[in-house]
Amino acid sequence: MIKRGELNTEQQNPSSEDIGNMDVSTILKIINKEDLQVIEAVKAAIPEIETAVNFTIESVKNNGRVFYIGAGTSGRLGVLDASEIPPTFSARKNLFIGIIAGGDDALKSSIEGAEDDRHNAIIDLEPYQLNENDVLIGISCSGAASYVIAALDYARTKGTRTIYLVMNPTPYFNTDVDLIIKASTGSEIIAGSTRMKAGSATKMILNMISTVTMIKLGKVYKNLMVDLMAVNEKLIDRGTRIIANITGLDYQAAQKKLNEANGSVKLAIVMHNKNCNHKQACKILKDSDGFLGPIIDEL
Repeated sequence: MIKRGELNTEQQNPSSEDIGNMDVSTILKIINKEDLQVIEAVKAAIPEIETAVNFTIESVKNNGRVFYIGAGTSGRLGVLDASEIPPTFSARKNLFIGIIAGGDDALKSSIEGAEDDRHNAIIDLEPYQLNENDVLIGISCSGAASYVIAALDYARTKGTRTIYLVMNPTPYFNTDVDLIIKASTGSEIIAGSTRMKAGSATKMILNMISTVTMIKLGKVYKNLMVDLMAVNEKLIDRGTRIIANITGLDYQAAQKKLNEANGSVKLAIVMHNKNCNHKQACKILKDSDGFLGPIIDEL
């Protein structure tokens, strides 16, 4: 095990050693320049991210769940990504689940010592009854969160696939996992402040995993969010425009069809293209495993 001070994310960044004496414009430009490294770090990790996506796709197809678990910034980013899946893709509740050390209070406030509490990781996971169809992604920028290591170890005892997401080439703690994703984002502008470059990389990778999983499960047609549910004015407008785009209907007719489909963009499109009612559209869509493409392409 390496020393904490040897972690890349703990090193002083030469670009910002005199940051306190710089003007605001210079500081912003340095931060922006350093952030460019995040893109390259994520790019280098794409082969491992692809494997992770294949794991999550298989999990969801087998009625499993995807868990994000972390402490501090890592945990907050996991909860954020998981919480955005249902409204964006009309995915079932608790398909992606975010868990943060210290519980919901830790989303707004720092819970001292939460990342070091191995026992609480097991307590937090036990109610979910992990199984072999699930995937658990443990997120720790430095790899120094005992809470995350305990979660990964516990998940393996349940036959759950495990993924360790870190932002250092060598994490502080190692453990046996099915896959490790290392995005080496280097030293931070403020030494050790992994809410910056490492946090940005974490968000990018989680976005990639969840979004590509949803795409490959038929939640997107072309690059359109066809599985959204129109539950507010913004989404009603977006859904109407998507229906009009795909069907060729004018805006008013598309909105009427959306209303007939009870706010489901995908069902509205099927109802129009197949000239059928809501119940028939549901069956057609179920027969195509939720994929809109084959239904449209056969016309």
